[in-house]
Amino acid sequence: MTTPEPSTPQAAPRPDDTQYQLAVNSRPVDDVDEDRSEPELGPTGRPIRPVPEPELIDHHGPATIIAVCNQKGGVGKTTSTINLGAALAECGRRVLLVDLDPQGALSAGLGVAHHDLDETVHNLLVPPHAATDDVLMRTRIDGLDLLPSNIDLSAAEIQLVNEVGREQTLARALHPIVDRYDFILIDCQPSLGLLTVNALACADSVLIPMECEYFSLRGLALLTDTIDKVRDRLNMKLELAGIVVTMFDARTLHSREVMARVVEVFGDAVYDTVISRTVRFPETSVAGEPITSWAPKSAGAKAYRALAREVIARNGPKK
Repeated sequence: MTTPEPSTPQAAPRPDDTQYQLAVNSRPVDDVDEDRSEPELGPTGRPIRPVPEPELIDHHGPATIIAVCNQKGGVGKTTSTINLGAALAECGRRVLLVDLDPQGALSAGLGVAHHDLDETVHNLLVPPHAATDDVLMRTRIDGLDLLPSNIDLSAAEIQLVNEVGREQTLARALHPIVDRYDFILIDCQPSLGLLTVNALACADSVLIPMECEYFSLRGLALLTDTIDKVRDRLNMKLELAGIVVTMFDARTLHSREVMARVVEVFGDAVYDTVISRTVRFPETSVAGEPITSWAPKSAGAKAYRALAREVIARNGPKK
């Protein structure tokens, strides 16, 4: 009886080459050039792009008018307006902040007792019109001025309804002082009503602070549609200055997914600078001053200084 020969072991099946690829270096790892490393990625998932230091300027004006706008509340509009304005002033720019929200949060955030004011933005918009210089206030920050507001402004939308050219009322109020400033930042109320339309009608561009959250992303479509309508009917020069992602928390998957989606949709319109969550911002609101002076070495202060450099770079050199 013959003994059967042992069977030859079958070779393990090879993985499909279309699914798996093995990268082979022709040189040892130690010999790879160090200067061929991948560029550093920022919070937006894109390579960090260098931004030049702002040039010194020898004159001021005419101002670039930027409406800081989002119809959703609680996304950091007022915080961004205050701290971006202060950071621009640190760069040697003369800045005017316009509080166009009846809640007066911008004024309060700069330490102004806005409830006790006799004249505010409301007096600039409704008859009898006050002189802009009578409402203008200096702040504690050099180069940073304010047109304050309070609850009186809530009546302006009703009072302006029957006015001729009501959408251009704010533009007429700002016209006498535009040449004094390099930037005018308008803090809009969280709605798309007549006051916000006034801001968009006189602005050169719109800066949209967007909380890194799903519902904020959904609201961008409505806001961009409003911007398009204002551009078509009232202000042909209006453009999107950019989107600033605020309240970002890189530890959460949700924040990272929203960030990836907004960058996918809006591309380079999204600023590289991202404002992360920090307890410092509520502290500055109580203190009544910008984070750049309250906590100058904090991450929040550094972020708004970086944003200011981006804003200056995007608006080009002074003429």
